[in-house]
This record gives sequence, structure tokens and C-alpha cells, in this order.
Amino acid sequence: MSENTHDKKKKAKTHKSEEIDLVVFFNLIGNFFLKIIDFFKSIFQSIISFFVFILRAFINNLKIISIVVLVSAAIGYGLEKIKPNIYVSSMFVKPYFDSKYQLVNNIKYFNGLLENGEYQAFSEIFDIEEEEARKVLSFDIGIGPESENDKVKEYDEYLKSLDSVRAQEISYSDFIENRNIFSSNFFEISVESMKKDIFKKLENGLNSSFENTYSEKKMKKRDSLIYIQKQNILASIGSVDSLQKVYIRVLEEESKSKSQKIGIGEGFTIEPAESKTREFELLNKELDLRKQLRVLDEQKVEEDVFFDTVSGFQEIGSISKNIYQRYSVIFPLLSFLVLCLIYIAKQTTRFVNNYEH
Repeated sequence: MSENTHDKKKKAKTHKSEEIDLVVFFNLIGNFFLKIIDFFKSIFQSIISFFVFILRAFINNLKIISIVVLVSAAIGYGLEKIKPNIYVSSMFVKPYFDSKYQLVNNIKYFNGLLENGEYQAFSEIFDIEEEEARKVLSFDIGIGPESENDKVKEYDEYLKSLDSVRAQEISYSDFIENRNIFSSNFFEISVESMKKDIFKKLENGLNSSFENTYSEKKMKKRDSLIYIQKQNILASIGSVDSLQKVYIRVLEEESKSKSQKIGIGEGFTIEPAESKTREFELLNKELDLRKQLRVLDEQKVEEDVFFDTVSGFQEIGSISKNIYQRYSVIFPLLSFLVLCLIYIAKQTTRFVNNYEH
């Protein structure tokens, strides 16, 4: 009896101990979540305090801010009306024989001449008056308009130039991200000038930008390869024509003879049915060779220059609306930024002066 009582007391004590452990465990969990909530609460309160601090500073200094911004906008608007208009025009070109490298390099050279005030050299290149050269402000070159389909087509062509293992490692996004200006086949050339009708005069000078020794050699090499291929194709067509004449003679003899085999000379014979099949094959071969010949002629006609002008400069340029030239917008923004910096500097100075260890 006493043993049962002892066991019951022991079990009750164990059960009570377990209940205490559970209470302690749940208290720990509760405290942990409370600390997390307090942490996010403090962050939220800090954000609110920050915005309230900024809003208070803005409201307290609203009069000064309004006056400075309005005066800055008026000054900027006045400068916009006083300063001469800047005109811009663009042309689109398609280079061949890797002349795009010389084009990009020459655009940099033209900008260098303008920045350094070498207007005489610039006017000689473009065959314009030096006074007109002073009106030209800058050149810019970039990738021309291209659709998503054009990019996908370029990506497919790029993969074909790689081995199968390497091609699997290059994704479309990687290809697009690593493209640069030389990856394009079309280019947009933009010119800014203070003279609105000078752009057409600049086209001839830009056209000469494509000419270079490397592209000339590449063009001559292409023409030589086309010539060799044409000669080989013409020789093959001549051979096909000779064989066609043989099979035509065979068909003529077939119509005169009832023999199952017809001799074509020097111990060679041919079946009448086979002669018809061979003639058809030779006809298809000749058509294929002439198609290859036409493709070579078209290639030489289509790419007989170093570039094609897809769209030239406009006769009259349009007024540039670059945000950096909108003083009525830039000046108020800069003024507001300066006021903010002054306010921060004053508050920092006050904090440092009042700080106590």
C-alpha cells in the first residue's frame, strides 16, 4: 500500500515538473516573438519619425523653398528663351565588310575635333565653311532600331558559329547582356547643331568614314572568291551541257532503234529508261548550278559598296528636347537640392555643438 502511494507521489511530481518545463518553453517562445515584433515595430517607428522629420522641415521652411524654386524656375525659363535653339537629326546606315569599326572610330575623331576647336580640319573633312563647322556641336552613334525577332535571329546565327558544347552554355539573356555597339548591323548616327539646315551637308563627310584599307581588302577578297566560284560553276554547267547533249543523242537513237541497250561510244552502253532518268537528273543539276550562280551575282550587286544609307538626314533638323537643356526644370531641382544640403549641414552643426559626452 505504501509503495503505491509512493509511486503516485512520484508520478505527480514528474507530471508537475513536465508542466513547469512546458510553461518555461512557451514563455521563451512568447518572449522571442515579442522581441521580433518589437524589432519591426522600432524600425517602422524610425521610418515614420524620419518622414515626419523631413515633412516638418519642409513645412517650416515652405516659404523659403517656394521662393527659391520659383526664382530658379524663372531664371531657367529666361535662359531657355535667350539661348539659341539646338537642332538634332539622325541617319540610319548599314555597313558592309566590317567598315563599322572605322565608322565608330571616325565618329570619336569628329567629336575630338569639335571639343578641341579644330574647326578648320573639321570643315575640310565635310567640305563646309569654317563658320558652319562652328555650329556643329556633337556626333553620336548607337545601335539602330531592331525588333525582338532581329535579336533572336542574331542569337541563332551566333550559336551556329559555336561548337555544340559551348552553345549550350550561352543563354539568350547572356547574349543580349554582352552585346555592344559592334554587335549590330544597323547604326543610328545623330548630330546636334545650332544650324537647322546643315545636316544634309554632313552626309558626304560621313560617307567617307566607311572607307578604310581593311574593308577595301576584304571587298576585293570577296570579289576574287566570287569570281573563282563563278568560274567553277560555269565549268560545271559546261560539263552538264555536254552530258545533256549525249543523252539527247541517246534518246534520238532510242527512237530509231528497238534495242534494249544503246552504245554511247568506247564500249559504253546505256538502258533507254536510264537515259531518261539521267537527263532529268542533269536538268535538275543545271538548275541548281544556275541558282548558285544567280545568288553570287545578287550578293555582289547587293554588297558592292561599303555601306547603304537606310535613311538620310532630314533637310531641317528638329529642336532638341534633351532634359539637360531644360533649365526651367534643372535649376529648380538643383536649388531644392542645395537647400536640402544647407539644412542638413545646419542640423549637423547644431547636433555637434550640443553634443555632450
